[in-house]
Amino acid sequence: MPGFSTNSSLGITWLMKNTISCLLNCVIFSVWSAQALEMSVGKIPFLQAVNGSTVTLPCTYASCIGIENLYFNWQFNDNGTMQKVCESVIPSEGVVPDVTIFRERVEFVGKNHQNNVSILLLNITFEDGGQYTCFGRNPKEHHKNHSAIFNLIVVDELREVDNTLTIIIASAVGGAIALLMGFMLLKNFTLFVLTKLEEKNKECLVTSSGIDNTENGLSGSKADSKPTPKKK
Repeated sequence: MPGFSTNSSLGITWLMKNTISCLLNCVIFSVWSAQALEMSVGKIPFLQAVNGSTVTLPCTYASCIGIENLYFNWQFNDNGTMQKVCESVIPSEGVVPDVTIFRERVEFVGKNHQNNVSILLLNITFEDGGQYTCFGRNPKEHHKNHSAIFNLIVVDELREVDNTLTIIIASAVGGAIALLMGFMLLKNFTLFVLTKLEEKNKECLVTSSGIDNTENGLSGSKADSKPTPKKK
C-alpha cells in the first residue's frame, strides 16, 4: 500500500498488544482487589477496661473467594517489640482451628463461628494494656495478607461522665423551643382576634351606611319619593 511502511504496521501492532495487555492487567487487578482478605476488629478499635477484669479482643476475617489454610495470629506491641500472643491455621470454612497460645491468661474464643478469631484476656493487668494486632494470610489468594489493630487501655476505675454541660445545653435548647412555640401561638391568637374585630367593624360600617341612606331618602331607602311635577 503506498505511503504505508512495514515499520509503521509493526508499530501499530505493538501498540495494540500493549494496550490490550494494560487493560487485562487493570481488570485482573480490580478483581484481585475485590477478593482481597480483610481482617477487622470492629467499628470501635479500642477498649477501656478496669484492672483485674476480663475483656474480649474482637477480630473477624472476610474473603470474597473463601479461605484455604488461612493463617492468623495475634501479636502484642511490647514497647516496640512484637510478641506473639497466639497463632493457628484454619484449613477451610467451618473448621475449628487448633490454636497455639504463647501468653498466660489468654483464651481463644473465636471457634471460627462467623469467621471469628477473637481472643479473651483474663484478669488483665496494667502490663496488658497496649496495642494488639490481628493478622491473617490466605494462601487461596496467593498469600494475600491483612492486619487490624486494637488498643486496650487498662485503668484503675472507669470515670463517670459529667453530663452537667449536656443537661444545661439541652435545657437551654428546650426552653428556647418552648418560648418560640409560645410566641407563635400568641401571634396566631392575636391575628385571629384582630381579624374578628376587623370583620365586626366592617359589618358596623355597612349597617350604619344603610341607616344613613334611609334617612336621606337615597336610592334603596324606604322614604316616599316625590313625583316630578308635570309641565303645563
